[in-house]
Amino acid sequence: MGSLDGKVALITGAARGQGRAHALALASEGADIVAWDVPQPMSSLTYALGTQEDLDLTAKLVTEKGRRCLSRSVDVSDASQVNSGVEHTLEEFGRLDIALANAGIVTVGPFITITDESWDEMLATNLTGVFTTLRAVVPPMLEQRWGRIVVTASMGGRMGIKGQSAYNATKWGVIGLAKSLALEVANDGITVNVVCPCTVRTPMVQPDPDTDVPEEIVRQLTRGNPIARPWIEAEDVTRAVMYLVQDPGVLTGTIMEVSLGSSARMP
Repeated sequence: MGSLDGKVALITGAARGQGRAHALALASEGADIVAWDVPQPMSSLTYALGTQEDLDLTAKLVTEKGRRCLSRSVDVSDASQVNSGVEHTLEEFGRLDIALANAGIVTVGPFITITDESWDEMLATNLTGVFTTLRAVVPPMLEQRWGRIVVTASMGGRMGIKGQSAYNATKWGVIGLAKSLALEVANDGITVNVVCPCTVRTPMVQPDPDTDVPEEIVRQLTRGNPIARPWIEAEDVTRAVMYLVQDPGVLTGTIMEVSLGSSARMP
């Protein structure tokens, strides 16, 4: 018996990295999984996005844990795809209990080099994508009078970081979005919380797992962390997510920082 037996969990950005880690942990606790990923290509990115093969592997790993997995190619920046995906979920499972708005992208560079295209793609995925997801999942949760929503932001949503202006703007934005929604549904059995990881070692940071991250980047990342490590693992974030989705309903509008101690430098 798992703590999430009978629950259905939707995860965006589930093909790999944090999304896959969350899917496997939720499945281990008895939840059936709805896994979305594989958006349209984005020309402003310098790394490859998750593939259909990645998403298929997530689904396979979930089913090996004895749970159902409904995987689907969904671009969260497209409201029609998101709405259709939630409708499909309700047709297949009859309910939707947990939503992890996890899909996100990143670019790095000086502010004056941010192109219109890069800005638009960043906002479309990281901010609009969270908005479309939350707008679609809240109605069925209101009907059930139960739901757990967790939004993936970043420590970049808690501070300024040189070279990440556009990314940080989106992550500050989703925190405000989540906190405001939390107030609206606080008496409807729905909690809305945020996780803010520092750098997570995923394909976004290390696109080629067989190639080491340059030593200078490792030193730069480590320098800012009181706990002297350059990054955390996806499973470190998953533990925070699991705490929030298993909460009995007393935590909402909160920000859980998984930050190697960098939170200690903030007010």
